[in-house]
Amino acid sequence: MPAKKPDPRPELKKLDPTPAPKRAGDPGAGSAAGPKVVRVTAEEMAKKQREISVSEFFAKNRHLLGFDNPRKALLTCVKEAVDNSLDACEEARILPEIEVVIKVANGNGHAPVVAPSTVNGPTVNGPQAPAKAPSVAQAERFNVTVIDNGPGIVADQIARIFAKLLYGSKFHRLRMSRGQQGIGISAAGLYGQITTGKPVKVISRTSEKKSARYVEITIDTAKNEPRTLANKDCEWDRPHGTSVSIDLEGRYQKGRTSVDEFLEQTSIANPHARIVYHNPEGQKIVFERMVGELPPSPREIKPHPYGIELGVLLKMLQETKSHWICGFLSSDFSRVSPKTAQEICKAAGLNPQMKPRHCVGDAAEKLYKGIQATKIMNPPTDCLSPIGEKAILAGLYKQIKGDFYTAVSRSPAVYRGNPFTIEIGLAYGTGQVQQSAAEAEQALPVAEGEEKEPEAQLARVMRFANRVPLLYQPGACAVTKAVLETSWRNYGLSQSRGALPQGPLVIFIHMASVWVPFTSESKEAIADYDEIRKEIRLALNEAGRRLATFVRKRDHAFDELKRRNIFEAYIEEVADACKRLKKGKLDDEKLRKQLTALAKQLTGGEKTDAMTAKKKAEAAPPPESTIIVTPDGVQGAVPEKPVDVPAVEPTRTGKTTRRAVVVKKKATKKVKK
Repeated sequence: MPAKKPDPRPELKKLDPTPAPKRAGDPGAGSAAGPKVVRVTAEEMAKKQREISVSEFFAKNRHLLGFDNPRKALLTCVKEAVDNSLDACEEARILPEIEVVIKVANGNGHAPVVAPSTVNGPTVNGPQAPAKAPSVAQAERFNVTVIDNGPGIVADQIARIFAKLLYGSKFHRLRMSRGQQGIGISAAGLYGQITTGKPVKVISRTSEKKSARYVEITIDTAKNEPRTLANKDCEWDRPHGTSVSIDLEGRYQKGRTSVDEFLEQTSIANPHARIVYHNPEGQKIVFERMVGELPPSPREIKPHPYGIELGVLLKMLQETKSHWICGFLSSDFSRVSPKTAQEICKAAGLNPQMKPRHCVGDAAEKLYKGIQATKIMNPPTDCLSPIGEKAILAGLYKQIKGDFYTAVSRSPAVYRGNPFTIEIGLAYGTGQVQQSAAEAEQALPVAEGEEKEPEAQLARVMRFANRVPLLYQPGACAVTKAVLETSWRNYGLSQSRGALPQGPLVIFIHMASVWVPFTSESKEAIADYDEIRKEIRLALNEAGRRLATFVRKRDHAFDELKRRNIFEAYIEEVADACKRLKKGKLDDEKLRKQLTALAKQLTGGEKTDAMTAKKKAEAAPPPESTIIVTPDGVQGAVPEKPVDVPAVEPTRTGKTTRRAVVVKKKATKKVKK
């Protein structure tokens, strides 16, 4: 019988529970013995290894997707659903009509509030009153429903679209769109499933000839796969479109960074959309359509050679269908002609007839360096769909009430091989800027005898990326940094060092790109690239020069008006004094008219025009990209009022506003005969 081989692992002996005395010099001598140390083998550790699903990762790290707290989670859910609806409608070339409904969900987790019954004072057991439903401010669970008039979704794809993370059609194509990663709406459903345990409910219809489909789905987080609970035909009153309903834990509060502000800014950046909003308080707010045309449809482009890295180049070399490197460069990249491909191969020292799959190692690195050393045209810009100056003016004029509006669109630029364009809008008004819906909620009444200290009003910055408002992390965004770096004192505004300009100013900044460099998966701030910040500064400078022209002309008009008032204050006394000097033989009424005409001439007549003409002439803002509100009327590119927009609504102060129309239910009154 062969001898048994000794085990190479050292034998672990059982120790006596009473600790043995340690000798002097041993580590830890003089202290109580610690617990027994048991080694874990590599085989035992290998048994614990397992694959982590992307759903499991984001379920534990939901703050990465914007679900930090209940208030922000409610906003993120609405944001993702509205973005999907707008993308679907624009891709199908349908003017969007979106309805957002937020309701307090049943079963908010509060203990029932019972009204005790009393008999002659002391409380006794008796019939209990029904439990009171929590108020909107105290509610912890909400139901969010977003309905659109888009093309609908094929029944087989509904479960994957709404209940599978990293699934979509926008990640692999280079064209401008709101969604990019295929995470948003699925993550909203995952958050609702975790916090309430309820499924996502979807109704979709592709055409009037087909029946609508009703689906209830949850996410299997272990496999990142949808789990269908219900899938059947249903009746729906819409010819086509999609409705998604999610129950989630949230908190509703108006003000900045709220759902109300998000929808308000969305209507500014998307004036071609009509949005109907039902808030939890029962109000119906309608953001009417101001532009009757869809934005141009962006085209998909191929990647630009300057925008790829070495690892991506190696992958493309192995997956290409071309037989030679020269054909691979000209067919798989944009702006690379056969002549440019020959120049790249020459700079890299490679044979143009070399097979792409053989280009590995040092050869691939030479090819990568040759691409960077060759001058290649910038990528095409038809993959972008900017808002446009006309639409920006229409959105600002609809939501912000001011004296001066202007818009600037920069020519497309490139960062890391990705084309992008910057658009700027300014709305300025001295004491006439209408409060937004978010600011109006923060205004508090002042008690009698109390004086409110005047505070320096800082400019309001609206940040957008691919038509989507960015409400969080303004300090980490390249947009805010570019605004702070701009010297607004040169344009007639006060500005402290490192702060926003002071005054009734709204700054609208939009970045459109095939791939927006967000700082995180929650898409809340734009990364700080030098090319992006430079374009924003140049656009702000152009808009600031137009604003400075308006401010200087307005200030000059006010100065002349003050001079005229001073003259008119002394005209009466001068006329009386002259009449006394002439011993009553002077027609004082005629003298007053002559002095009044002279004062008008000196302060605003031909002589003043002649004096101002001697100064350096200032170019007037282009009328096609500027709106100026004067006492005599509105001048410039005033948007035409669509037929379906209702009349302006009077506010509490008696003034009118062009903001969203708030529809309230009114009780019908009986008319006496």
